[in-house]
Amino acid sequence: MYFLLTKLSIIDRSLASFATPKMITDYLTGHKTISFDGCITQIFFLHLFTGTEIILLMATSLDRYVAICKPLRYASIISPGVCVALVVASWAVGVMHSMSQVIFALTLPFCGPNEVDSSFCDLPMVFQLACVDTYILGLFMISTSGIMALSCFTLLFNSYVIILVTIQHHSSKGSSKASTCTAHFIVVFMFFGPCIFICMWPLNSFLIDKLLSVFYTIFTPILNPIIYN
Repeated sequence: MYFLLTKLSIIDRSLASFATPKMITDYLTGHKTISFDGCITQIFFLHLFTGTEIILLMATSLDRYVAICKPLRYASIISPGVCVALVVASWAVGVMHSMSQVIFALTLPFCGPNEVDSSFCDLPMVFQLACVDTYILGLFMISTSGIMALSCFTLLFNSYVIILVTIQHHSSKGSSKASTCTAHFIVVFMFFGPCIFICMWPLNSFLIDKLLSVFYTIFTPILNPIIYN
């Protein structure tokens, strides 16, 4: 559990810092510009860290599920080798997901405007700068990031239902091992809620979209270690 939480804290620190220094510098200097390469780089790291964190959150949920529902087999199922494999798999999924998003963004034709209506570059904002039908781009966004996030959240929610049912039947044995489940569920809800909303409705230029983007890329990663502690 602590091994996986350590990796999650590293991801949270990275997610909170991939665009924050640039954002703060722009606001302090008033020079609110970014190069095209810099914009694509922000997209890459955003999807790398979010994709990796999604898989790591699922790995942590699996760890708690096995500890509570299969306690006698916990040491053999969640071995150090399995933990390392889960972390490697999460980074591999994050890299593949981010590369697919970046490659798709690089194939888009851009002909202006060149202003991103956000504090950092993300695909929904960059899509609106392309000289193609944004409806098709919205469907692509929903079919990749949106469905991925929604499916993972559904799996996580089902795992918590199973854990809660198990604790009710074996409260004396399972309650002590479920100490991180409440914190874990809060983190999952804070992370997936804004992410699913933005991905499933990617082409809305509402103020709430901007606030949610800043929330799940800055405030949520900063709050996660506090919640887990």
